[in-house]
Amino acid sequence: MAEKAKLYYFDGRGLMESIRWLLTVAGFEEVFLKTREQYEQLLKDGALMFQQVPLVEIDGMKLIQTKAILNYIAAKYNLYGKDLKERVMIDMYVEGIRDLMELIAKHPFLPPAEKDSNTKLIQTKAVDRYFPVYEKALDQSGGGYLVGSQLSKADVQVFEVVLMVEEKFPSILSNFPQLQAFQTRMRSVPAIQKFLQPGSQRKPQPDDNYVKTVREVLRF
Repeated sequence: MAEKAKLYYFDGRGLMESIRWLLTVAGFEEVFLKTREQYEQLLKDGALMFQQVPLVEIDGMKLIQTKAILNYIAAKYNLYGKDLKERVMIDMYVEGIRDLMELIAKHPFLPPAEKDSNTKLIQTKAVDRYFPVYEKALDQSGGGYLVGSQLSKADVQVFEVVLMVEEKFPSILSNFPQLQAFQTRMRSVPAIQKFLQPGSQRKPQPDDNYVKTVREVLRF
């Protein structure tokens, strides 16, 4: 039996959470960075090519750079479309949702005076720029997936971000019936259903302790 992927990151969402979502079917182990010394040891070992985490050990490789990791996992587990045309559409949908994800990910690290405006920006961009794109794509696809006739990393990552936005704005999907139906379908996927259960490796919303640890380890 192949060894499980090993993830090196903080005990929180950040840049690693999308990777966790894509690895739900295969399973994974985690090493949580809690001290500056752990991070420096990874640097000393030459594991961090650009001195950055997340780091994922998989198939005998040490992978860094979030997009590269996600692409590898998607290709490995048949979540990347059936041809180049499907793949480029998947990439476009994923890159779009990552723009929104970055607004959410940086939120806990903002000064208090900037948090209200960032929260409003998340809501505005979700409703005006991003959700209408996915609503239209789902309406046109006819098969329940964003691209093609099978589940892809675009479906998983859009679902992940929709859930994160809903945490802040519970009724935000009220004018997006296709996304509501999509969310229901995604919740029924066995691996995702399991990942959403209490006690899974899915991480909660970032708290002050997570922010403090990240700042101390990375010294920013």
